[in-house]
Amino acid sequence: MKIQAIRGFKDWLPEDFVKYEYLIELAKGILKTYNYKEIKIPILEKTELFVRSIGEFTDIVQKETYTFQDRNKDFLTLRPEATAGICRMIIEKGLFVNPKPLKFFTVGPMFRHERPQKGRLREFFQIDVELFTELNPFLEAEIIFLALEILKAPLSFKNSNSEIYTLELNSLGCPKCRPKYKEELLKFLEKNKENLCETCKSRLKRNPLRILDCKIETCKKIVAKSPIITEYLCEDCKNHFKNLKEIFDFMKIKYIENPRLVRGLDYYVRTIFEIKAKGLGAQDTVAAGGRYDYLLEELGGQHLPAIGFAIGLERWAISIFGDEENKGILDLDNILDRLNPDIFIVLLGKKFLIKGFQLAAHLRKEDLRCEVTYEEKSLKSQLKNADKLSAKYSLILGEEEWEKGSVILKNMRKGVQENIDFKNLEDLAKKISKKVKNET
Repeated sequence: MKIQAIRGFKDWLPEDFVKYEYLIELAKGILKTYNYKEIKIPILEKTELFVRSIGEFTDIVQKETYTFQDRNKDFLTLRPEATAGICRMIIEKGLFVNPKPLKFFTVGPMFRHERPQKGRLREFFQIDVELFTELNPFLEAEIIFLALEILKAPLSFKNSNSEIYTLELNSLGCPKCRPKYKEELLKFLEKNKENLCETCKSRLKRNPLRILDCKIETCKKIVAKSPIITEYLCEDCKNHFKNLKEIFDFMKIKYIENPRLVRGLDYYVRTIFEIKAKGLGAQDTVAAGGRYDYLLEELGGQHLPAIGFAIGLERWAISIFGDEENKGILDLDNILDRLNPDIFIVLLGKKFLIKGFQLAAHLRKEDLRCEVTYEEKSLKSQLKNADKLSAKYSLILGEEEWEKGSVILKNMRKGVQENIDFKNLEDLAKKISKKVKNET
C-alpha cells in the first residue's frame, strides 16, 4: 500500500527550507531591533483555552480545530493560532510583575481543519508577534508599521516595494459602544434572515458579528448593505481611531479604511488590520492582527491590554518568490544558491584522503559549506562532480602542488584558477575562507 501525506499537510524539501529560513531570519533580525524576545509555546493545548479565548461560536472552534481526547480523557487541541497560548504562558509563569512592556514573538506551525487554499494548508506556519502593555495610538501604529517593515524587508532595494502590500484598517469599538452596534446589526440581519446561509442563520443569536466574515456570496451581498460599525463608535473610540490614522498620514503610510473588515476571533477590540499582497488571488491576506484588551483577564490573569499580528509564512513566500502560477518579485535562484557547497575538495591520490578529511574540518570551522569525495577518482571525474553540485570553488590537492606547499583553487563559475601557498592546513583554511567570503 502506498502511503501519502495527509491532505493539507506538506513535506518541506531543502529548497522550501532555504526560502522560509531566509524570510524568518529577516523577520527575526527586525523584531530584535524592536526589542521583541523569541519564545516557544506548545503546539498542543487544552481545548478549553481556545474555547474561552477564540470564542465558543466561532468557525475556528466549531469547525476547524483538530480536537481529540487523550488517554487521560482530557480534550486537547492542536493550536489554530498562537495568541491564546502566549496568554496562557504569561498567566502560568506570572509574567505580569513589572511589565516592561512584554514583547514576544514565536515562529511555528498552526493547524486548522479547513479547505486547503493557496498558501494556506491545514498545517501552516506563522510568525506571531504580541505586545502587552497599556496601549495608545502610537504603540498600535508602531506594531502595524513593524508588520509592514518585516514584509517589505526582502524588497528593500526595489523601488516598487511600497505598492506590493496594501494595509486595511478598521475599529471594532469597545464594550461601551459595540452592544448598540450589535443590536442594530441584529435587527438588519433578522430582516434578511431568509437569504442567509444555514451557518449564518445559526450565528444570528449566538454571534451575529461572525456573519460579517462569511465568505458565502449571498451572505456577502447582504453584509454589503448592513450597518457599519464605525458609525456607532463612542467618542473615545472615534478619537482613538482618528489619532491612529493621523499618525499614518504624518508618516505617509498608505492605508485603506475598511469599515467592513472584521477578524475571525472574538477577542478583538478597537484597532484591527489586514495586510494584503498582490498576485495571491482571493486569499491575499499575508498578515493580520489587532488589539485585545480583556483576553488575559478572561483567561484568569490580570488586566493588561495587548495588540499583535501574525504573518503567514507560506503566503509571504509566494508574494516574494512566486509559485507555479505567478512569477516572483525576487529571483529564487539567488536564495537557492545557499544550498550549494562553497568548496568541493578534489583529492588526487590515496595519501590525500586523510588530509582532505582534516582540511574539510578546518574549512567548516570557518563557516564554509564543504563537500569531499573520499574516493580515488580522476581529476576530470571529481571536477565534473563538483560542477553537478554547483560548487562555487574546487580545491585541488595533488602531489606536485603539495610538495611546493600550495594547492589549486578553481573558481567554478568563472573558470579561472590560482595557486594558494600555505604553512599548514589550518592556515590554508583561513586563507581560503577569506578569499571565498571576499568574492561572494
